[in-house]
This record gives sequence, structure tokens and C-alpha cells, in this order.
Amino acid sequence: MKLNLKRPLAFFDLEATGVNVGADRIVEIAILKAMPDGSEQILTKRVHPGMPIPLASSLIHGIYDEDIQNEPTFDQLAKEIAEFIGDADLAGYNSNKFDIPMLVEEFLRVGVDFDMSNRKFVDVQNIFHQMEQRTLKAAYKFYCNKDIINAHSAEADIKATYEVLLAQLDKYKDQEFEDKQGHKSKPVQNDVEALHLFTNINKPVDFAGRMIYNENGEETINFGKHKGKTVEQVFDVEPSYYAWMKQGDFPLYTKKKLDEIWNRWSKKKEEQKQARQQNQAPKPQNQAPRPPKENKPAAPVTNDMLEQLKMKFGK
Repeated sequence: MKLNLKRPLAFFDLEATGVNVGADRIVEIAILKAMPDGSEQILTKRVHPGMPIPLASSLIHGIYDEDIQNEPTFDQLAKEIAEFIGDADLAGYNSNKFDIPMLVEEFLRVGVDFDMSNRKFVDVQNIFHQMEQRTLKAAYKFYCNKDIINAHSAEADIKATYEVLLAQLDKYKDQEFEDKQGHKSKPVQNDVEALHLFTNINKPVDFAGRMIYNENGEETINFGKHKGKTVEQVFDVEPSYYAWMKQGDFPLYTKKKLDEIWNRWSKKKEEQKQARQQNQAPKPQNQAPRPPKENKPAAPVTNDMLEQLKMKFGK
């Protein structure tokens, strides 16, 4: 089907150093500009972000520091990108939440006036999510081809959830799944441990997702200025961050897990301190043992000795 366009529609996608719109930077931009006459124009650019690319991000999009070390910065590319997009409307997948805000942030950062006031935005993901709703009611209809009776009562919902899982195990028993890193597996198995691994997508430490496990199984901050750093790395450079989180508006379970990490870190630091002190303590030198003193009996007092004492003290 041909798009019915009154003006160009620019589909674009960004790869970045991370997902924090305010702090992260673009490392690649690809734009497909669909024209009203049915033709297409494509522009793809690698971008030097002016900061290291975290390994966790590189493992997802496959772009590493060495791949962009000789590429231009966004400042050098901004005008070309803005001119290519022109007055086109914008489209993408999850673009309203990530790609558009990130692109606008980069334009503002380098002082390029990219007018957004008269553009239309088409987020393809939102069409998918709204037309194929991800509610329990929709899942029950999709997997079990039944409607929930007394929907939103706790007992009816939990019974439906149980039936949906059984239906999923049948439907996806031998179906292959490919993750973002390109690893292929058959994860939907009739095994609770396997289902646990597959459904805990972000590997949260604390359920709220303020801390997650990285690829090395280390607890990592998942928000704010320290996002992407391990919790212990943060404690190393800013121990007061622990007190800030403890006093902040975080869930109790988040604080409980934070305490566990702090106690482990503190114990490790104390052990390192003791080891340093032992290494710095002066070691006794190997000296020959002194011979024991002989206990000689006192000499008897003679008349000559008495005369000398009288002369000395005048008596």
C-alpha cells in the first residue's frame, strides 16, 4: 500500500550511548524520507558522541568507541540533518518517547533551530500497542479464545492468568526467540526457572528497577547521574550517595537491597584496610641474640673503699 502523503514523512531511528535524553548522545542516525510522489531518500550518519560509549549500549547496537573515533560530531552534522529532514513530518518506533526527544535535545545543544511546532508525529509502536492491547483481557482472548467472566475480580483474573500461561506453554513450546544481542533460544519452557529468566527482562535487583544486574551479574544504578555504574563504583567515588538514597523517596525494598550492598562493600573496604596495615607494619630484623648477662656476686667492702668514700663526701 502506498502512503497517502501531503508532505514528506521522515522515518528515523537513533542509536545512542544510552537512553537518558538529557545526558546521553547520538552515535548513529538513519533517516528514510518518504516523498508524496512515492520516492524515497535515505541518509545515514555515524556520529562521534564526545563521550565513551558504555559497553552495555555497544552490546545492543554493535557500535563501539573505535567505530566512531574518526566520525564528525553532531555539531558538525546538525545543519545537514536538519536540511535533509526539511519540513517533513516525523515517524519511528517508540519515537515519541525516545528518538524525537533525543534528536530535539541534540539540536538545542548545538544551537540549531529545528522547528517542531507544525510537524505531525507518527509512532508506529503506539499503533501496535493500542490495536493489539497487552491487557489480561486481550491475552485471555488471544491465547484461550475466551472472555473473562467477572473481569477485574481477583479470583477471575488469577484463574485467567493461569490459563493464559498454560496456553502460552503450548503455543511457544518449540518457538525460537532472538534477543537484542542476536542470541537465539527457545525460552518458553515448562520450567519455572526458565520462565523466571525470560520474564525478568531487565534483571532488576529491587523490583522497582532502580538497580539492575549488568551482564557480569553486578548491581548497577539504573537512573540519574550514575546510571550504568555499579553500585560499588558509586560508593567508591561518592559514599554519601548511600545516605542520599536512604533518605530519599525510594521503596523500602530498594533501601533493603542497598543496605546489603553497602554492608558488603564496607566489609570489603575494612578487610582491605587491615591488609594494608599489616603490609606496612615494620618487620623485626634478624639480629644475633645477645648473650645473657652473668650474675656476679657483689665484691666485699674493704677499708680502702671506706676511706675513698669519706674523702669524696667529706666525712
